[in-house]
Amino acid sequence: MKPTRRSPRGAIASWFAPMFAPGLAATLALACALPLTAQAQAPGVDSSASSVALPLKPNPEFANFPSYSGMLGNRKIVMRLGAKNDKDDTGGVHGEYQFADTGEVVLIAGDRDGTTLEAEDSHDGTHIAGNWVGTFGEDGTLSGDRMNPDDSNPVPFALKPLAAGATPSAAPQVMPPVSAPSANGQAVNGVNNLIIGK
Repeated sequence: MKPTRRSPRGAIASWFAPMFAPGLAATLALACALPLTAQAQAPGVDSSASSVALPLKPNPEFANFPSYSGMLGNRKIVMRLGAKNDKDDTGGVHGEYQFADTGEVVLIAGDRDGTTLEAEDSHDGTHIAGNWVGTFGEDGTLSGDRMNPDDSNPVPFALKPLAAGATPSAAPQVMPPVSAPSANGQAVNGVNNLIIGK
């Protein structure tokens, strides 16, 4: 039986919009103030770049939030999730999660009601990419399903709390510099005892 879920629709937009609103407001004000010919001919503006979203980076504001590590489907993630500082939203939570394999950061915001988590995630802070419905266990674990915005394609997640001060290992591992090729072939990822191209 699928759990009943009250939708935290707008949780992403209502919380993340103020982070982007000042810059967006200034951009819109400038765009509206300029004549159309000036907008089209503005020097140094690459109109093709405006439609490309830049990848998110970990937010330092979330660094001290409780961290959880585990799996989302078959991918390892680390989630930093904490209470919102909003007197009008006492059950509100927000944070981010990061994939260990790619380092991709995704924002998450929603509500915690007792042991139930209902949240939405976003790749850009504006558009909802998925819904999370989960349960906090007595031991601090968090498990449930992450679904598409229309609640299709549930993907299970199971996360365990990281000990305070533990460093999550979500960021992709930085490979050592590649050693110079030897006369017998090329070293692989800095490992000199493994040679290819012989």
